[in-house]
Amino acid sequence: MAGNPLMRRRILMVLAAAPLLPCKLVFATLPARPVTIGVLPGPHAEILACVRDVAAAQGLDLRIVERSDGQAINADVTRGRLDAACFQDGVSFARDRARHGNELIEATRTVTQPVALYSRRITSPRQLGRGATLAIPRDPLLQARALVLLHNHGLVVLRDDAGLTATTRDVIGNRHQFRLDPLPAGRLADALYRVDLAVIDRPAAARAGLLPARDSIGVEDARTPWSDVLAVRAADRSADWVGTLVASYRSEPVKRFILERYQESVRRPW
Repeated sequence: MAGNPLMRRRILMVLAAAPLLPCKLVFATLPARPVTIGVLPGPHAEILACVRDVAAAQGLDLRIVERSDGQAINADVTRGRLDAACFQDGVSFARDRARHGNELIEATRTVTQPVALYSRRITSPRQLGRGATLAIPRDPLLQARALVLLHNHGLVVLRDDAGLTATTRDVIGNRHQFRLDPLPAGRLADALYRVDLAVIDRPAAARAGLLPARDSIGVEDARTPWSDVLAVRAADRSADWVGTLVASYRSEPVKRFILERYQESVRRPW
C-alpha cells in the first residue's frame, strides 16, 4: 500500500474529510481511574446504579462502594480512599463539617428521604383532637426535623430562632395541648397502635413497611434543608468528573427512575 500512490491519496482524502474532535474537552472528562462513590445500602445505591449508566455514556467510569457506616465513608473520602460520599442529609453534613473541620464540600443535593406524619386513627392532621398524643423521634437531629414538620403543618409553633436544632423546649405554641412523646426511632412505627400520630423518618418507616407517598397524612417538602448531599473533597470542587457526575445525577433518565421506582416516597429537591 505504501507504494500505491492512488491508495495513499484516498487515505489522505478520508483523513482530511474527518471532523476534528475537541480533544481537550474529550480527555478533560475522563479521569485516569474510576471514580469511587461511598454509599449506604438503599435508595442512594439504587439511584447511583442508574447514574452510573448515564455517566458511562459521558465517558465517566463510576464505581459504587456500599458501606454500612456513614462516618467511615466520609473518613475514606477525606483520606482519598474514596472520591465522593452520597448518603448524608444536608443538616447533618453541615454540622459534621463545623464540628470536625473536615475537607469535604457539598457538590449537589441528591434526593430527600422525607420525614412524614403517620396515623392509624385519622386521615388528616386537622382531625387531631385536643390533648392528642404525638410521638416524635428522641434523637436530637430527627427531633428537630420532626418539630419543623409539625410547625409547618400548623400543629405547634416554634420560636423564631429555633432554627434547625429545635427541641421540645422551643415549642411556644400548642393551643390544642398536644402531648409530645419522644421515642427511639425504632419504636415510632409500633407506637402507632397507641398514639394519635407519629412523625417517622423514611428509613424507620420503610423497615415497618410504610411509604411516605402511600401511607402518610403529611409529608416533608422535597426542598427541605435536610435533603441529602453528594460530597467531595474541596480540592476536587472544580474537577471535570464532578461536573459530569452532577449532570448525570440530574439527568432525565435518573429523574424518571426516581419517580417510577419510589413514587414520591423519595423526592427530588432539584
